Amino acid sequence: MARTLIGGVAAGVVLYLIGFVFWGTPLSQLAFNRLEQPQSAAIQQALAETLTASGTGTYSIPATGTAVGDIAFARGPVAVVHFNTGGFPVVDSGSLGSGFILAIITGLIIAAAMGVVGSRIADFAGRAQVAVLFALAATLYLDIGQPIFNHFGFGYWIYLFVSDFVGLAAAGLIIARWFLPRGGILS
Repeated sequence: MARTLIGGVAAGVVLYLIGFVFWGTPLSQLAFNRLEQPQSAAIQQALAETLTASGTGTYSIPATGTAVGDIAFARGPVAVVHFNTGGFPVVDSGSLGSGFILAIITGLIIAAAMGVVGSRIADFAGRAQVAVLFALAATLYLDIGQPIFNHFGFGYWIYLFVSDFVGLAAAGLIIARWFLPRGGILS
């Protein structure tokens, strides 16, 4: 049990650091399409004028569920807007702390799952295969499913997929290699 906890924390730290490299550095700009400043300012102003009253949230534009909305959606253009009424710093220390806690919890869950696998698969190669394939399956469906099901462009989602896959696979591999008992016997 102690090895599982230590492994989960170690995996969470690595997951967090990989996430930071992908999303907390200028590398993250690879994920986003860019607008010139005048267009960006015009859209920001339109968002402030129309969405601020509704509040922070995710909006499908145009709204569907009515004949007019459904026709407008089918005609396009459409957008899904993740909106924050107040804004926040580019590097937000509050989200860094919460993100670290989330990464540790995720690492602990991966450690618990790998502990179940580790009792049945004795060799590192088999454990590594399970860790990598599970990370691939989860991120493929969750991340690449978004542009498929919602007809988004693929650029951002492929970047998200790579960052999530690398982080989750690394976390699983760390646990599989150093924090599961050898020989498949749980201690």
